[in-house]
Amino acid sequence: MLSQMVANMDQATYLRLRDAAETGKWPDGTVLSEEQRGNCLQLVMAFQALRQTEHQHMEVGPDGELVQKSKRELKAQFTGVEEQEIMRSKV
Repeated sequence: MLSQMVANMDQATYLRLRDAAETGKWPDGTVLSEEQRGNCLQLVMAFQALRQTEHQHMEVGPDGELVQKSKRELKAQFTGVEEQEIMRSKV
């Protein structure tokens, strides 16, 4: 059932749930109950594990393990992306 919900979830819904889990509030400012926050967190983790291929600073990997990147790894990742964009614009 959870995997079906995640399979049908669009990116905008994921982002709203992620923000709600992080801040403890819905976009309109309404505070989440502990149960709602826990449910949002579960959905976010499932979405990250099942649907995301791009790694963030911290996420749940496909194997269910927590993936964390150091500042050095993130900087290298974003520097590489910026260099690729510069090279594309020169072509």
